[in-house]
Amino acid sequence: MYKELQSKISRITQERAMDSHQKMQQICDLLRKEIPYYNWVGFYFKNGDKRELKLGPYAGEPTDHTIIPFGKGICGQVAESNQNFVVPDVQAQDNYIACSITVKSEIVVPLFKNGENIGQIDIDSDTSDPFTEVDERFLEFVNQKVAEIL
Repeated sequence: MYKELQSKISRITQERAMDSHQKMQQICDLLRKEIPYYNWVGFYFKNGDKRELKLGPYAGEPTDHTIIPFGKGICGQVAESNQNFVVPDVQAQDNYIACSITVKSEIVVPLFKNGENIGQIDIDSDTSDPFTEVDERFLEFVNQKVAEIL
């Protein structure tokens, strides 16, 4: 499944008729549709020179969390650590920002451009502990392709 998705993502990023925002939106929609436990898929980006993240394209229920300060929640922690963060059980996390009562787990993978952490992909799941190392490597691939179009 992941190899096929990688091909689809590569095709999306090479599409000349769309801008980068449209391409990222298509990637979010594709991932949410194709991977059953990806219930919310979105990109957050560093908001200019501010120490905060701003919500970019996403697929899933609307969220109030359009701005996230560095250090706050899983996304804010990844903005500072530059490391993947897999949360098997969000209830067990002290520094978690609840987006929905149905969310049980989360994975956040930083997005690098020219060695700088400029954003991240954030996936919420209504399934407990579904994320594996395969998801991490796959999302790193997704971010690599997105970095190429930014």
